[in-house]
Amino acid sequence: MGLEVAGGGEAAVKGKFWGIVVCFFLGNGSLFAWNSMLTIEDYYVSLFPNYHPTRVLTLVYQPFAFGLTCFFAYYEATMNTRKRNLAGFALFFLSSFALILLDVGTKGHGGIPAYIGVCIISAFFGTSDALVQGGLVGDLSLMCPEFIQSFLSGLAASGVITSALRLITKAAFENSQNGLRNGAMLFFSVTCMFELACLLLYAFVFPKLPIVKYYRQKAASEGSKTVGSDLAAAGIKTDQDRQVEEDTQKHERLSTKELLMQNIDYALDIFLIYVLTLSIFPGFLSEDTGSHGLGTWYALVLITMYNVLDLIGRYIPLIKCLKLTNRKGLMVAILARFLFIPAFYFTAKYGDQGYMIFLTSFLGLTNGYLTVCVLAEAPNGYKASLLPCRCKHRNAVFRKKTFVPCRCKHHSTVNVCHEDLSCMLNIGFLVVQGPEQNALGNVLVVCLLGGIFSGVVLDWMWLIGKGW
Repeated sequence: MGLEVAGGGEAAVKGKFWGIVVCFFLGNGSLFAWNSMLTIEDYYVSLFPNYHPTRVLTLVYQPFAFGLTCFFAYYEATMNTRKRNLAGFALFFLSSFALILLDVGTKGHGGIPAYIGVCIISAFFGTSDALVQGGLVGDLSLMCPEFIQSFLSGLAASGVITSALRLITKAAFENSQNGLRNGAMLFFSVTCMFELACLLLYAFVFPKLPIVKYYRQKAASEGSKTVGSDLAAAGIKTDQDRQVEEDTQKHERLSTKELLMQNIDYALDIFLIYVLTLSIFPGFLSEDTGSHGLGTWYALVLITMYNVLDLIGRYIPLIKCLKLTNRKGLMVAILARFLFIPAFYFTAKYGDQGYMIFLTSFLGLTNGYLTVCVLAEAPNGYKASLLPCRCKHRNAVFRKKTFVPCRCKHHSTVNVCHEDLSCMLNIGFLVVQGPEQNALGNVLVVCLLGGIFSGVVLDWMWLIGKGW
């Protein structure tokens, strides 16, 4: 017997606005601390001028983010998503606070010990990212598309907010003694408070929204084992273990490998988006674009423009006629972005700062737009994926439109149209949504972080022939 979802119609929309708002803040919090570390790169460059901090900190961060996300994706089906996300936000908060303590303890002096300490904290940020980003993308993939879009917009907004705050603090402390350091410390104090706010939002506000409870109950009724503690936090008890014993077939889903093979193009899409982006941003923009009239403000302006256009790009898919959903079209657009590499090379060598600002803005715009198109579209194919069933009608015939396979053990495979779900339910098909969407969300985040890690490594190739 499945878990009944009470008040489905009303609960499915009640609290949606606040859910979107909270998802936006959670997206912010998922990258706010890391973006803060990147945005104060001018401070770390002044402290550690010979150690390439912008590139090294990213290179330290990514193996932890990527490696642990792979681990969590493998064990996603049985992992407690609530504890995973809470641990991630708590670690973000503690790591941000540790940066302040480290700077106070070393009195703002550089040197190898301080540099190693900053690198260790960068590794903790990577661990936090692995906990939170994959957990939340998987969690929100169970719910309405507006939630995942808002979360992804929040990721981009974190870059915009941190860039804006850094510009303000840099201007405010520019002419004061130790102004660079004071601005950086104020910056991380704000980061600490923001991460704590995200921790409290996820722990006490988000799980109690009616729409969130509705989708989590629905996921539990479809076999998801990751939402039990979330429902408990909202005061809802489930008897899922007993349900699994009664009907093990109902709680079966495609394996992670099967999901990856069915969505290999989406996985490659998200990987290539971030390989290209991170091979240019932030290392190349911070260290290899030459000296211009903006002086020390130049790198900050480039990073700010990238973040602003990245955020704008993530809202473009909300305009239905501008959303790219064709799988071949997505691949062509993503491959076309690799023209940015020669464009940035020749602009850095021969162009002025105006051309570089334009290119950086376009890089951010395409990054945000294509990310949302891929991550919002991919889970939709699993709103109508079918599990093994006890079909009452062997010869059911459905309209030929968008098809998904019925993996029925009782007769030959039948192609079933998404638009015939009501018919399918009436004749005994079992439809799954939650478990496969959660798993696919985790798989795509693994590919995203794999692309980031590869891009960070490739970013070092810009230094070839320039010496160290």
